[in-house]
Amino acid sequence: MLPKEIIKEIKEKETDIKSLIFVGCGASIADLYPAKYFLEENSKEIRVSSYTANEFNYATPKSVNSNSIIITASLGGATPETVEATIKAKKLGAYVISLTKEKDSPLAKANPDYLIVHGFGKNYASKLEKMTIALQLAVEVLNQFEGYDAYQEMLNGFNKIYDLIEESVLSIVPQAKEFAATYKDEEVVYFMSSGATQNVAYATSICLFMEMQWINSGNFHAGEFFHGPFEIVEEGVPFVLFMNEGKTRPIDSRALTFLQRFDAKVTVLDAKDFGLSSEISKEVVDYFNPMLLTAIMRVYAQQLAEARNHPLTKRRYMWKLEY
Repeated sequence: MLPKEIIKEIKEKETDIKSLIFVGCGASIADLYPAKYFLEENSKEIRVSSYTANEFNYATPKSVNSNSIIITASLGGATPETVEATIKAKKLGAYVISLTKEKDSPLAKANPDYLIVHGFGKNYASKLEKMTIALQLAVEVLNQFEGYDAYQEMLNGFNKIYDLIEESVLSIVPQAKEFAATYKDEEVVYFMSSGATQNVAYATSICLFMEMQWINSGNFHAGEFFHGPFEIVEEGVPFVLFMNEGKTRPIDSRALTFLQRFDAKVTVLDAKDFGLSSEISKEVVDYFNPMLLTAIMRVYAQQLAEARNHPLTKRRYMWKLEY
């Protein structure tokens, strides 16, 4: 079923949805963040929150009942904590929607009310289906339960974002190779962004760099940069800044100005350079930055992995030990 049909069916059963909770781990909880950000900014009535899966399991919010929708996500569908959270949410009477790329996974067998199987391996755009579908679900919840004036603009954005991603990734390999050559020997790299893209910085830091490249990393909101982290800035300290189009761009710009002032080693991935607002209405462009910038960063990470002779699939502990 499509997101619109799923939310319509839920509304036919329960007209008084009071809360929507996003649950996942690692990159998956980061992929759900743009949807959470969208609802937090636009919903007037529905309570919105997100939980890393095991915190949901051990400190389950009291709002989980028949008046709530829980969206769980796990790329391969085998994350034990997320599977448990799905089962728990179901037992508490919530409407559970699960996102995964594996239709026969443990997450699917946890029997959510709705299972959405997304793509991943076909191309760079398919890697962003989980994030985009979660946002589509959030848009449908808002529009169907409260109404949303920019609904058509969001639909137009959904129709354009995948093509824009594929066009953009084809143009950036030279820059990605340069990034890889420049950063391959760094012992630590810091990541920053704001708005809906905040957790792109988070996921890049903890997954692509710490997990997949064994490079020490930190990440923080660009607005929080001046409340502690900027003290480590000096010449040559490596940063990656994800620049948004939209309302929070001044926050990113302020951070960039400071990094350049003290000659930090900074790479800027700017959605504006790829024509995001030329394709998508300025009224809703904020919510599409994360998809585009995640895809761009994935190309950079692949080139870094090749330059370091360290495949993105290489692990020291994950999938090898009991933990």
